[in-house]
Amino acid sequence: MGAFADRLWRLKQEAGDPSYTEMAEKLGAAASKSSLAAAAQGRVLPSWETTWEFVRVLAVDRLGRDALEVEKEWREEWARAQAGWETEPGPEPSPEPAPEPGARRRSTRLAVLVASVVAAVVGVSVGFVLFGRADRAGEVDTAAVGAHDDSQFEGDITYPDGSLVPPNSSFTKVWRLRNTGTVVWANRFLARANEQPCAAPELVAIPQTKPGETVDISVTVRTPAGPATCKIFWKMADEQGRTMFPAKRPIFLDVRVGER
Repeated sequence: MGAFADRLWRLKQEAGDPSYTEMAEKLGAAASKSSLAAAAQGRVLPSWETTWEFVRVLAVDRLGRDALEVEKEWREEWARAQAGWETEPGPEPSPEPAPEPGARRRSTRLAVLVASVVAAVVGVSVGFVLFGRADRAGEVDTAAVGAHDDSQFEGDITYPDGSLVPPNSSFTKVWRLRNTGTVVWANRFLARANEQPCAAPELVAIPQTKPGETVDISVTVRTPAGPATCKIFWKMADEQGRTMFPAKRPIFLDVRVGER
């Protein structure tokens, strides 16, 4: 476990030693700064989701390495660390710090929540979805979903990054995505990955989108009573709550709350 944490720390040094606040707020890691910090301290084994966000913003976004190669390399390292951690003597520690955005312990709850939304939309009875070990530990292998499943961020339609919004009010954020694959997006959602002072739904439905089409996705956000900065991340998920396109950066809103 110590060797794994040490390697995370050395990657951080190689990438210029950004602060954990910078990794979470400026570089776009969909994990809290406390979770990122705990990952490199070696006291607990971080979830794969936290590990990947730690590695992605440094190795892929900052150092420009190939996302698929980096993901494969670090997933193998994480699996070896997990096997070693599970065989250590003594009481088993909590596998991740709390709160843990996007952590595996939320998978079942998210899956149930998605199932409930799907049932309401299509008008059919949907049972509880329980996760065991998925092929990608809660992520979708897009090669198995269809011939080619991909997305492209087209832009912010409302409230671009840095927008000022008044306290104690509601606003609607809209993004535009394009389906650049050959798979129809059906029963998909944006799943919130972190907590912020602004209140936002945990799941945002994505209208059915055919290959080549664009789709506008809207979410209503409530601001707190006082000044704040809100940067909320979402990742696309399927109806079972599994993350789509894990190598892509999250979709996010970034606003300042204050009086004009």
